[in-house]
Amino acid sequence: MNFQIHMIDVKNQLQNYIWLLEHIPTKEVVAVDPTEAHMVEDYCAEHGLKLSQIWLTHWHKDHTGGVPELLINRHIPVYGPRDELSKVPFITHPLQHEAHIHFHDLNVEIFAVPGHTLGHIVYFIDALDVLFCGDTLFAMGCGRVFEGTYEQMYHSLNRLAALPARTKVYCTHEYTLANAKFALHVEPDNLAIQQRFDKVEAQRMLGQCTLPSTIELELQTNPFLRVESIAAFQRLREMKDQF
Repeated sequence: MNFQIHMIDVKNQLQNYIWLLEHIPTKEVVAVDPTEAHMVEDYCAEHGLKLSQIWLTHWHKDHTGGVPELLINRHIPVYGPRDELSKVPFITHPLQHEAHIHFHDLNVEIFAVPGHTLGHIVYFIDALDVLFCGDTLFAMGCGRVFEGTYEQMYHSLNRLAALPARTKVYCTHEYTLANAKFALHVEPDNLAIQQRFDKVEAQRMLGQCTLPSTIELELQTNPFLRVESIAAFQRLREMKDQF
């Protein structure tokens, strides 16, 4: 395998993760949603990695904050949603639904997933069974509906739920325990949720990362992928907002 994924724990209040996708032969990396520039710089320096691309899922500051500093003295492509160019002017390669980009010999497919923000996109790498999904799909949860509609978010989640079951889900926040508590509240008799809650609780007590998840696991334990109508999704999301 020529690629591996590294995790940087930002340790901020929002519990962000920055994912680095490394091409092992060249030690070149993509930074996905780099919250803090110095953390990416330090990690790359420590591990002998070279930043060669930046991928952004949406405009929120905790996903784009490190980009301007990372571009000082560097000419590298910044990929991101075309529909959010006005908010993220440093995107050099604007992307829309069903675009394709490349990192070495990897083909990366772009899906538009409006809801959390209007222009939110995700990066799907079929060859690695990897999905970088920002704040649309979380482990056992989903992002808040800030800019889009509940209908958009419902369809966006269904689009991701239809990806191959083995797909590894790399979202951008360590929200799994809070999401697991809500999932258990909503589906107290779901054995898969009970078992996952116990595992996640143990992982977090040890300070461990609970990601990546998989589409298969999310279909079993994520209430937001288990509702069957837009109305039911809206009720569930509004419940979670108050939980």
